[in-house]
Amino acid sequence: MLKTLNKYSVFAKKRSLIAFFAILFLIFSAGCKEKANSLEPARKSRQGSIKNNAERIIKDALSDPSPQIRAKAAEAVAEVRLRQLMPEVQKLLRDDFVPVRFAAALAIGNMEYYLARSNLERLLVIGDENTQLAAAYGLYKLGYKQYLENIKTAVTSSDQTLRANAVVLLGKTGDKSVLSLLYWAKDDDFSEPRVRYQATEAIAKLGDETIVPKLWTMLISKFVDNKIIGVRAMGALGTREAIEVLLTKLDDDILEVQLAAAEQLGMLGDDAGQEIVISVFEKPVIDPTDKDARERVMVLAALAIGRIDNQAVTGYLPRLIEDESKLVRLAAAQAALISKTVR
Repeated sequence: MLKTLNKYSVFAKKRSLIAFFAILFLIFSAGCKEKANSLEPARKSRQGSIKNNAERIIKDALSDPSPQIRAKAAEAVAEVRLRQLMPEVQKLLRDDFVPVRFAAALAIGNMEYYLARSNLERLLVIGDENTQLAAAYGLYKLGYKQYLENIKTAVTSSDQTLRANAVVLLGKTGDKSVLSLLYWAKDDDFSEPRVRYQATEAIAKLGDETIVPKLWTMLISKFVDNKIIGVRAMGALGTREAIEVLLTKLDDDILEVQLAAAEQLGMLGDDAGQEIVISVFEKPVIDPTDKDARERVMVLAALAIGRIDNQAVTGYLPRLIEDESKLVRLAAAQAALISKTVR
């Protein structure tokens, strides 16, 4: 009898130990699962913070002391479709600086922000000529097609800045009926080079492939800005021939041109320029003491990242969003909000 009791006592102890370790295992497993689950929101939070920071950067830039930054911020709001910031953009229609009012009017038109219609109509009466031009464009984009005539009239102005702005806006309308006027502006002896180049880009934006030979002359120009305009015009065309030309510009002797080509190719679904973007960060070739050159390159790199939009390049956005340059931070914010890879 005693042996039988001892036998059952030992068995009971074993069962108790097994149960004890089983409970420990369940607690440990549950703890690990809870810990793993707790890491997931943190990971998502870190990823989401890039876009949150990007939106904050653009919002803050709308009230920045620099007119250049305010104008760029208004452009960025429309580019990334931040409709919640349009009331702030609307306020910029009263800004003291023409480029800021100009950018705000364009953003209102491009975003089809009808709440600002009366503000645009007011600018048609009291604004300077360039602001009136932008207001006419904004109203045109809101559906008031009669204001296209205001823009067309400005193309023949003796004021070269007004003429240049007018041809840019005609290229944004999408209306191919203005092509003949753009060709006139391009070929008119009175047009300054900037007007001719911008008219050429506007023609490309309207999809006229006959402008390609002229674009080639821009792409081999000795001036960087002309080359970049040519690259962006090729991107606007988006044809197979244009893509082939852009691929050749990845080997251009100027880094800024290479980055502009990488951006345009990215917009067309080709990531061939990603190695150039990566090299900016991994094999720096910019003189760090030349802040202006560095800023230009970093802005172009940020814009290219947004358009290429794969994990090979978007990993560089966090450092750009914290860059010392406001223009770089703005470009990086725009890229982050355009990106589908960044969460």
